[in-house]
Amino acid sequence: MQFNNNNMNLQKRIELLLRLQEYLLAETEEWQIIKTKASHHNGWFTVNFIDLAITNICSAFLNKQKLELWAAHYHLDENIGGKNVGVVMAGNIPLVGFHDFLCVFISGHRQTIKLSSKDDILLPHLISKMTEWEPGIMLAVSFSALLKGCDAYIATGSNNSARYFHQYFSKYPHIIRRNRTSVAVLTGNETTEQLELLSDDVHQYFGLGCRNITQLFVPVGYDFVPLLKTFEKYKYFEDHHKFKNNYDYQLSIALLNNIFYMTSGSTLLLENDAIFSAISQLHYSYYHNEKELLSVLKENDDVQCICGFGGIPFGESQQPSLMDYADGVDTMQFLLTL
Repeated sequence: MQFNNNNMNLQKRIELLLRLQEYLLAETEEWQIIKTKASHHNGWFTVNFIDLAITNICSAFLNKQKLELWAAHYHLDENIGGKNVGVVMAGNIPLVGFHDFLCVFISGHRQTIKLSSKDDILLPHLISKMTEWEPGIMLAVSFSALLKGCDAYIATGSNNSARYFHQYFSKYPHIIRRNRTSVAVLTGNETTEQLELLSDDVHQYFGLGCRNITQLFVPVGYDFVPLLKTFEKYKYFEDHHKFKNNYDYQLSIALLNNIFYMTSGSTLLLENDAIFSAISQLHYSYYHNEKELLSVLKENDDVQCICGFGGIPFGESQQPSLMDYADGVDTMQFLLTL
């Protein structure tokens, strides 16, 4: 059946998204069961981190005023849709692909979604609820294990999978994203409150997101003790077997190789110039000039976010707005050119 977005104009689409927000915030027994199921399916998706993702989605993405301003910014026309966009979603943190779904949906295009096996419970449930309220959703959104015959593609994955995506989708309009991570630049003058917020940027979602801080840049002579104290908020990670297995492994490697490390009891700090760090690890490097460092970091394609000096405030790395596009590529503008 041909999808025609005139059956569901912009106002109707926004109304459905606002109803979805109401559903998510209502914390019904049905939604609680789905979250528990997702948590059992993927041990990294604890219910409290699913709740955190939902809180951020509801406040930043599913807000009436923000949605209307976002749509107005792009002068969305009621008749713009009609293309079928294939969306390959990642699964590193709960509902990480929601923003892509939202972009395609609000633009009026149809979408065929290939879910990650790590996160294949939450979004299908939300789409099923929207379909209950508006049967036309089944024409606008579908799921498939294979993406063939789409007019354009948006794919998110690892550096390795990105190479395959380029090969498969090269003939079509596409956005292809690869591994990225985030860093923080500290001056040594941060308050305890700022350090606590930085701790959230490091630890939320067990550090698995591209917006999680995996490397700190600190001035020579930096005192790590106050920072390590704020990490104690996440000492409960010791009780999470997946995280604890990673921590024990990384600690044993450090001990065997006689590598100097600091620890909060659940997170290892190691001096390392690599901006990507393993689960349970946080790298740090010393710098001499903040402005020179910032200039280098802004040119690094592997950096998603810079927190602290010259970047976004601590505590906001996991709270992107509707206009914060992954890899700096404007998804909405891409969709409007199809």
